[in-house]
Amino acid sequence: MKQESHGEFAEFAAVAWPRLVRTATLLTGDFHEAEDLVQTTLAKVYHHFRRVPRDEIDVYVRRALINNNISRVRKKRVAHLLMPFLPETAHRTHGGHAESVERRTAVLQALSTLPPRQRAVVVLRYWEDMSEQDIARVLNCSPGTVKTHARRALQALRSHPLLAEDTSQSGAHP
Repeated sequence: MKQESHGEFAEFAAVAWPRLVRTATLLTGDFHEAEDLVQTTLAKVYHHFRRVPRDEIDVYVRRALINNNISRVRKKRVAHLLMPFLPETAHRTHGGHAESVERRTAVLQALSTLPPRQRAVVVLRYWEDMSEQDIARVLNCSPGTVKTHARRALQALRSHPLLAEDTSQSGAHP
């Protein structure tokens, strides 16, 4: 890669890193796995960066992030089948923020039960605030498919035991 493209990519990666890690954390349910996912994605994007039109770079990187996560989930299924138990994914904390930590843990656990594409739609729609058309471009599907994934995901989240208790107490929906 040319020196100027290298500098442009480094600048892009530095600016995009926090947003991509936040999205990846919601996709993976684990901050450390999210960082690994973003790093892997950016390493793959680096090789194609100069060929990607600059007005398409965000869509390209999000699509790569989601595709890499789907691949990660497929590989992880095999590891889970080989393990006699699943490792603890969240630790309870005590203190002033315990309630918000518990809520966040519940949301992450509920998200982790969704199929990868439904989870991607929820994350892109409600955390990244993307339109259905933009999500369709990222996922390379129709807006109708995005709507179907969103409807099914929200239905599953609303009926998830960890969130159903929370929504019945507060009267709100996730």
